[in-house]
Amino acid sequence: MLASRRSDRGQAFPIYIMMVAGLLFLALAFFAVGKASATRNGAQGAADAAALAAAQEARDQMGPGFLAALLLPGGLDDFFEGNHFGPGAPCNRAQYFAAENRADVVTGGCQWDSGFKRDEVTVEVKTRYTVGDSVIPGTETRHATAKATAVVEFRCSWKPADKEGKPGNGGDPDKDKEKDKPGPIEFKCDGRDSFKLDPLDLDPWEELAEVFFAVHLVD
Repeated sequence: MLASRRSDRGQAFPIYIMMVAGLLFLALAFFAVGKASATRNGAQGAADAAALAAAQEARDQMGPGFLAALLLPGGLDDFFEGNHFGPGAPCNRAQYFAAENRADVVTGGCQWDSGFKRDEVTVEVKTRYTVGDSVIPGTETRHATAKATAVVEFRCSWKPADKEGKPGNGGDPDKDKEKDKPGPIEFKCDGRDSFKLDPLDLDPWEELAEVFFAVHLVD
């Protein structure tokens, strides 16, 4: 009987070894999956930062053209229908923020789609680091990539403001002694009461930019 028990123990020992080895492999596999997930999250964070940086840089570049358009009749319509910023600098800004997050914008990975009162930039990045060594073959050379899209969106409507003591849009310009002088413009922006802006007495663009243009990520 004693010999039989020793034989059973001897047969069970390899099974225990296989079970422990299997559990260890599963643990290492889960660890590898966690590292891959962390790498993907890092790539997405870099893409988000790069896209937002590009959009904010584009908004900053819009200042001179936007303020100049306020001085011209119909100038804002012309401004939004034209090319109101150069995409080079915003994409350079995207690369800078990608690098700050240990990633790079891939070749051709900063693309703009411009529309009336709305510009979108999509940035694709690739991490400089890999998932690393793991029990899953190939992870030591696997980089993560991710895309993000940010928008620069004009969030106001506008119309010529009525001049004090004079009719507004229906006035006779020939009787207006100041017909050549740009008049104030009334804006109505999301989350704000309407306000008037005098094109000849403007606040710095840094203060106006966030009032007129929203910058945010989109899904």
